Amino acid sequence: MQTKQQPQKHMNTLNREAIQEGPNPLGMEGIEFIEYETSQPQQLGQVLEKMGFRPIARHRSREVLLYRQGDLNVIVNAHEKLNDKPVIVAMALRVRDASAAYKRALERGAWAIPTNVEVMELNIPAIHGVGSSRIYFVDRYKEFSIYDVDFTPIPTVNQHPPAVAGLHFFGIVQYIGNDRTEDWTEFYRELFGFSELSSGQNFGILTKGRILRSPCEAPNHFYLQLIEPELGVLDVKDDECLQRMGLGTPDVAKTVEQLLKAGVEFLVSKDPQDNNKGALTRTQMGSVTFELVHDDRLGA
Repeated sequence: MQTKQQPQKHMNTLNREAIQEGPNPLGMEGIEFIEYETSQPQQLGQVLEKMGFRPIARHRSREVLLYRQGDLNVIVNAHEKLNDKPVIVAMALRVRDASAAYKRALERGAWAIPTNVEVMELNIPAIHGVGSSRIYFVDRYKEFSIYDVDFTPIPTVNQHPPAVAGLHFFGIVQYIGNDRTEDWTEFYRELFGFSELSSGQNFGILTKGRILRSPCEAPNHFYLQLIEPELGVLDVKDDECLQRMGLGTPDVAKTVEQLLKAGVEFLVSKDPQDNNKGALTRTQMGSVTFELVHDDRLGA
């Protein structure tokens, strides 16, 4: 088990003034992949396939599968088999220069994660994220990607399956402990350049917590939603985690209709207007849920 994240300790105040500030200090260009860890990869794979993802490649040396639709990449890691319920254990950020972004993050106070690279595998730099999660920096995601080195394509499978109704990464929901919103806001602002949205600006149908916008230029930007426990609930600092993915779509109702035909179940909203703003799938396998958010990526 990795050390639990303490964001306020990541801020190296002695060196902060010596670092050149900028709107996008790490050169971020969006999300490359989200990684789940589970001891039940086949069952999770079935959930992902209903959502439109397709298994396209296997890792060369580990029990890991790559699922894709459109520009969305999801990695299912069953190599360690530590978690019965699927857990989001990593997100990978696209950056212009992975080595420079990693070095700059460490200069800003991030905690490095040692890598265990096998023969013929890439060394992808990573830092500690929330809980026991990791944040990777990836600069190989265009013509030649990290998957061309670490994965073997599944024969006869389309390596670039189209996305259901234009689905794309919109953001990630992070559960945090009581009174931790300011700590995590500072963490993402100081290390990555995220900015806080005004309290009246929100997306989808689940509008709790604080929303942070990445410094990536449109249309590659994404959002983080920080949610504390409800009042009266015991502190859950040790259970802080990346809880679910938010998927953007230009037409929520159309996307829901297509996914219903594929067998995806959704929670029913009491407000008819929610059908155009967003939707939430029913929880599968005790922990897996997806949030749909209206987003046409035209200046969103």
